[in-house]
Amino acid sequence: MNLYKTSFRYLFALMVIGFLGSCSDLLNEPAENRAFTDETDYTQTENMILPLIGAYGEFYTRGWEGIPLISVRGDDVNAGGLGDQQDFAEADNYNYNKDYWMFNSLWEVNFRDIFHMESTIEQIELYEQHAPNTATAEQYKAEARVLQAFLLFQMSRVWGDMFIPPSPDPSDLLVTPISSKAEVMTYISQQMDAVADALPAVNPNKRSDIPGGVTKFTALAIKALANLELENYQAVADATSQIINSGEFALEPDFYELFKLKGKLNDEILLELQYSDFGQPSGDSKNYLMAFFGPQNWTPKREGASGGWGFFEPSMKFIKFMLDRGERVRLETSVLFTDRGIAEIKSDPAYTNLPDWISNVTPSGDRINDYARALFASGKHYLPSEQLTTGRTAYGSNKNMICIRYAEILLMHAEALTRGATSSAMSADEAVNLVRARAGMPALSGVSSQEVMDEKFAELAMEWGIRYYDMVRLENYSELSYGGRTFTADKIFLPYPQNQVDQLPALQSR
Repeated sequence: MNLYKTSFRYLFALMVIGFLGSCSDLLNEPAENRAFTDETDYTQTENMILPLIGAYGEFYTRGWEGIPLISVRGDDVNAGGLGDQQDFAEADNYNYNKDYWMFNSLWEVNFRDIFHMESTIEQIELYEQHAPNTATAEQYKAEARVLQAFLLFQMSRVWGDMFIPPSPDPSDLLVTPISSKAEVMTYISQQMDAVADALPAVNPNKRSDIPGGVTKFTALAIKALANLELENYQAVADATSQIINSGEFALEPDFYELFKLKGKLNDEILLELQYSDFGQPSGDSKNYLMAFFGPQNWTPKREGASGGWGFFEPSMKFIKFMLDRGERVRLETSVLFTDRGIAEIKSDPAYTNLPDWISNVTPSGDRINDYARALFASGKHYLPSEQLTTGRTAYGSNKNMICIRYAEILLMHAEALTRGATSSAMSADEAVNLVRARAGMPALSGVSSQEVMDEKFAELAMEWGIRYYDMVRLENYSELSYGGRTFTADKIFLPYPQNQVDQLPALQSR
């Protein structure tokens, strides 16, 4: 695995805190196999984009375990059972094992890349000294800072109090004090303010140099997310208003196709992890391992397509919530049903008469068969077998992973307004109804905060733990106490991985 390190000192520092150790065989190589050394000729400023390309390669190279661990807690999703990842299922039940390898891997992979972004900025600054115009360098550094902010944001939501890296040297964590979650979110917001104007003010899909690369509006979206955690609703409204007023974004008309190939570089996307098999039946391929989310047993429309592992299941609570609302478009997209799952729904006398469209055959013609690990699978992480590149068989191959989309911006905007913020960009009713119209739901008038939260539940379930973190922020712990679980405030954050506690003094007193 090539990691764009600047010197032996930097590589050694990474080894000190173990970033090169666990699960390295499960991580794809970066998008560009270019290493930077002390012999790099920084006067060749036309190469200044190379460390940035490496930064994107690292950002897209997520461990398969990271996103599920970030996302699995909450009443929208369950961990699939009957597998070799019992502590993953226990985390979903709010029983945390600080020695569990997934906890440590998420920490290591994210911090590896957080420090890589610092190194990227350092490399760009070396080129910048020789550049006749520094605007490009400032943009590239800003992009690395935005990627870093997204990773740090996720780390703080998962663990709460967190390190703010002071330099490109990971060994500095040995002496760095830990910052409170509020301090981390404030830092992220300030960083996004500092870099936003250096970035292109366009939809990411309009960038020709790095298609889908971050823009000013990605930075504003991360600022809004950080301020939502801080409950600074006016700052949320201000940031989302700029995104709305830009006119650069629109909802994909077909909610189902948003999570398929049509969703790649879509007008709705502000940030996504990009993957590709380059349209070739074999050879090089850069993918996220979607198998974790997929059904263990299916009959694909395209013969030979592989199934998944069955470790990620939409909750029965979510499904019944959607049925009660009369949802079809979003429920049919979000959930892959098995016959066993349908029978389990019908076992509740209130749901014996289900709509005819609820079936174990997807709209794309793939049949989801019964399997022991779960009753349902996630439709948002499903790519129809007919959309696989000919010759490719891996589950979800060539599918991007959406990180931030315009629907979330609209709903954050609406929530902020219902909690006292002001904006002339769009009313809360207008924002919510745009999202509802796409889902074929009737318009609302005078939307309340609770109605916005219900809309977020329906729209954003199974995406990056959004539902869980919303309920935590609002201290709505009763929603998280479901299906035999009991949630209390002491369960909000995962414990720091024991391997990190053993090495980092600031964690040892926490």
